[in-house]
Amino acid sequence: MVDNKKKRLLFLRVAGLVIAVVFICFGGFRGEMNIVLNKAITICFECIGLG
Repeated sequence: MVDNKKKRLLFLRVAGLVIAVVFICFGGFRGEMNIVLNKAITICFECIGLG
């Protein structure tokens, strides 16, 4: 019973990792990285008073 529970937990962790990598790649192909970087730069400039 315990071994089956460990296998299920390992499967869920690996599945979550695979799904995360797929979504990161999908966002990269859509050009979302540039949008997120520009928003991060804008927020940083506003926080330190340069914007």
